[in-house]
Amino acid sequence: MTVRLVDWADEEGRFGHSLYGSSALSGQLAPDRAGRLTDRDGVSMRAALQESGIDLDRALEAGGARQHAAAYLELHIEQGPVLERQGLPLGVVLGTCGVERHRITVTGRAAHAGSTPMDARQDALLVLGRLSQEIYAMTERHGGVSTIGSVTTAPGIPTSVVETCEFTLDQRHLDPAGLAALWTEAQAHLARSCEEGGCTLTVSELFRIGPVPFHPDLIAAGEQAILDVTPGATRLPSGPLHDAAQVALAGIPTGMLFVQSLGGLSHNAAEDTCEADLLLSVRALDRLTDRAVAWITGDQATPPAR
Repeated sequence: MTVRLVDWADEEGRFGHSLYGSSALSGQLAPDRAGRLTDRDGVSMRAALQESGIDLDRALEAGGARQHAAAYLELHIEQGPVLERQGLPLGVVLGTCGVERHRITVTGRAAHAGSTPMDARQDALLVLGRLSQEIYAMTERHGGVSTIGSVTTAPGIPTSVVETCEFTLDQRHLDPAGLAALWTEAQAHLARSCEEGGCTLTVSELFRIGPVPFHPDLIAAGEQAILDVTPGATRLPSGPLHDAAQVALAGIPTGMLFVQSLGGLSHNAAEDTCEADLLLSVRALDRLTDRAVAWITGDQATPPAR
C-alpha cells in the first residue's frame, strides 16, 4: 500500500477556471476552451502555462496518475462559520456544491452625466444594480449561495453614464435542481432588465460543475475518525470547491475533513484557525487514513467504529 501526497495546481482559478490541476487528472479539463480564458491582466491560461514550461495540450496526460488510486483523502479549513456556530472543531464533508459561474457583459450607451435626463439613459450599471438586489431574494427562495464578485465598467469616468458593465456571477447549490433554478431565474431577470433599460446582453460560461457527493463509507470513516479525537462530530456540505470534487468525479472514492475557521473567515487577511484545532485535525486525518487503508485492503468491510 502506497500513500502519495499531491500538491494541486491553481485550485482557486486565476483565469476563472477553478481546479486546474485536479481537473486535468480527472479528465474534466477542456484544454482548447481553458486555453482561451484570461486573467484580469489579459494573460491567457495557455500563455501563463507556457511561460512556466507547461504544455496545456498535454495536461490530460495527468490522468495516468489515476491508475491504481484506491481512495483520496483531504483535510481543509472550513472557510465558513458552521463549525464555530456549533462549537465543534471538526466536521466531515458530505460533498461539494455544484457551481455555475458566468461572465456577463451588459452594453448600454455612454452619455454625458450632466445633460442626459434620467429617463433617457441606457445605463448598463443599472441592470447590475437591479440584479444585485434580486440575487439575494432569488437565492433565499431556492437556497444555495450567489455572488457577484467582480465588476468592471466603461468608460469608467465620473462624467459619463456607464456604457458597458462586465461582471461575474457565481452560484452554488448542493442540489442540481436548485442550482439550475438559480441560473435560470438570474438569466430571466437579466433579460428583462436589459429590455427595460434599452441595453443588450452577452454571457460567457467561465466554469461549471455539478454537485459532487463523497463516498458514503469514507464519510462514515471520517465521522468516526473525528470521534476518536474529540467528543462531537457533524456532517456538512462544502460550498467552496475543492480538488477532492474532481478526484471524486474521476471515480476515486473520496473523503474530506473540515477544521473550524475562526469567525468563518476565508480569503481574508484575518483568516485563522486555532492551533489546538489544527492539532486535532491532523490526528483525525491520521485516524481516517488508518481506517481507509483497512477498508481498501479488506481488513474491514466497512470503516471500523471505535
